[in-house]
Amino acid sequence: MFYTEIENITKATVALRADNAGNEELALVEGRLAQVVKIRGSMVTLQVFSGTEGIANNARVEFLGTAPSLALSDKLKGRFLNAYGQPIDERPAVEGPLTEIGGPSVNPVRRKQPNTPIFTGIAGIDLNNTLVGGQKIPFFADPDQPYNEVMATVALRAKADKIILGGMGISNDDLIYFKDTFRNAGVLDKIIAFINTTQDPPVERLLIPDMVLTTAEYFAVEKQEQVLVLLTDMTLYADALSIVSNRMDQIPSKDSMPGSLYSDLARIYEKAVQFEGNGSITIIAVTTLNQGDITHAIPDNTGYITEGQLFLRKDSETGKVIIDPFRSLSRLKQLVIGKKTREDHPQIMNACIRLFADASEAKIKK
Repeated sequence: MFYTEIENITKATVALRADNAGNEELALVEGRLAQVVKIRGSMVTLQVFSGTEGIANNARVEFLGTAPSLALSDKLKGRFLNAYGQPIDERPAVEGPLTEIGGPSVNPVRRKQPNTPIFTGIAGIDLNNTLVGGQKIPFFADPDQPYNEVMATVALRAKADKIILGGMGISNDDLIYFKDTFRNAGVLDKIIAFINTTQDPPVERLLIPDMVLTTAEYFAVEKQEQVLVLLTDMTLYADALSIVSNRMDQIPSKDSMPGSLYSDLARIYEKAVQFEGNGSITIIAVTTLNQGDITHAIPDNTGYITEGQLFLRKDSETGKVIIDPFRSLSRLKQLVIGKKTREDHPQIMNACIRLFADASEAKIKK
């Protein structure tokens, strides 16, 4: 069924009266993909992913009767897809049963206490801030730091069955870098990537985490695999939330972010879980900082949700980017160090931190 009477048009949304529309249902507005974001009585508001420029009040609106979905199967391995799950790697579309994205987080009754270390091959993480399967932790970094290179390194070295990358607002150079790095290392068989680039509509970024996490749940539950989710950049994801919020005339909160920012971020991070079987979903997400400001609404809310943080910084002596040992923390590491790792892990960790602190103090006293 289609409609041709739009009552209100903003830069990102259209509103019309329609019957039997469902929340998050997809629609076509003059051929452009849109999604239901608000229903009030018979008034339905649609978010048009590519923007509303050129859409008239008598544009044809057709509801598709389904929410965004993704074909799930083993054929996802090695694929690069866009925010709609469509191929961007010049290969055929993925075949498999369609599953709606964006489901609820796991019932706490089905969660198991995290107890399996996830090794990344990076000493600053594995030694000092050991990650645990089912953990959620952000990478705080300045925009000029090579955080995507660090994420690629984690993907190459991590001891996980599947690595699922969600790129939001990344450059084409970064996309090519990820593709070439994974291909040259011969690890494409355990990589799955969903990508939104700077040339794509910013609003499409909002679909990326749900695509990534729906895929992660499939491999963690159905295949009993340890899945590592890498998201970059959550700041650009939050910016897309802000764009939609402002265009819907919602009253902004701190730093021009929507009032729902905490809930929007928590809905993503709470998908991290250790299942009762062997499957787990671990989330590492880059959050870029504005001039190192951790009090900004995005890192501030992130800190309340996640289980620690990893700080990237450039070492003044070597010029290399390191995991800051003083500002980084994995709150779940005590569950595994010395128990699932070597017995002297805590002592070695503490000794290394003490030596690093002594060296830093000595530099200051020069």
